[in-house]
Amino acid sequence: MVTSEKQPRIRLSDVHPELRRPYWFMRTVPVGRPWFLELAGRAMPLTPDPKPQAGIRFEKVGFGLASGARVYTPAGGGSGGAVLWIHGGGMVLGAASQDDRRCFELARELDVVVVSAEYRLAPQHPFPAALDDCRAAWQWLQEHAPNRWIDPARVAVGGQSAGGGLAASLVQRLHDEGGVQPVAQWLFCPMLDDRTAANRDLDAVRHILWNNAANRVGWRAYLGVQPGALTVPEHAVPGRRADVSGLPPTWIGTGDIELFHDENVRYADALCDAGVDCVLDVVAGAPHAFESLVPTADVSRAYRTRSVEWLRAHLSRESS
Repeated sequence: MVTSEKQPRIRLSDVHPELRRPYWFMRTVPVGRPWFLELAGRAMPLTPDPKPQAGIRFEKVGFGLASGARVYTPAGGGSGGAVLWIHGGGMVLGAASQDDRRCFELARELDVVVVSAEYRLAPQHPFPAALDDCRAAWQWLQEHAPNRWIDPARVAVGGQSAGGGLAASLVQRLHDEGGVQPVAQWLFCPMLDDRTAANRDLDAVRHILWNNAANRVGWRAYLGVQPGALTVPEHAVPGRRADVSGLPPTWIGTGDIELFHDENVRYADALCDAGVDCVLDVVAGAPHAFESLVPTADVSRAYRTRSVEWLRAHLSRESS
């Protein structure tokens, strides 16, 4: 387990045996290099649209200041539930297209509409741009629910990494605004707390794929100040919220050797202490985003199955 105290560097031998080979070739995302961010920013828009999938209709919609969203609709319109999904990328990378496969599978397995939000990236667009764009995707989904056979009260919000952090921030913002609330939040290795990035002791641990130096770049770009400041804007850093009571049922998945492990555990503990129904799924020897990078490993399949079954239960008509 990684703590805030000084720890030895994580090595490949610490990684689950089923996950080691891919991570041997993929150590750290170089987000501190401007050329890398520029190259990635140019490459993502060139991603071709996904190939047609049997039983799922794919479309792109535009709205507001953001690029819009990618929508995956089961044949017949689905069972009435929906998921608003938010992609990862440390606030500085990525696009909704990177999760096409995940969203197609989710729409098919749960027979629900999946809306994958596009959002503006930092540092060109710092807080609250990304959160505003995710809020616009939620609003679009709610407004179009009637003509898409979606029950507005059966919509979950989920995401991975930075997308998991944005999902948590969005859920908090929606709670404070009132109105229709998400039925659940579904968070994979969420990026929740900038104070992790401010802890320089974690630099020496050198976490695999996403380390604390990269984390500091992401939070600095998003917040516009160095992470760990005394105060941060409301809804910018979900892990800092003092009162998490009244939030919807939550699933949080994380690995025990990944950078966000401790902040994920703290958030789960805070939710439980506040009376929120929360499940924390910790996978031994799992680095950041392992279920995306090694989806065919047995450990990844089992983890994903547990998460999907939890979500299925909370999107069902009986639970609403």
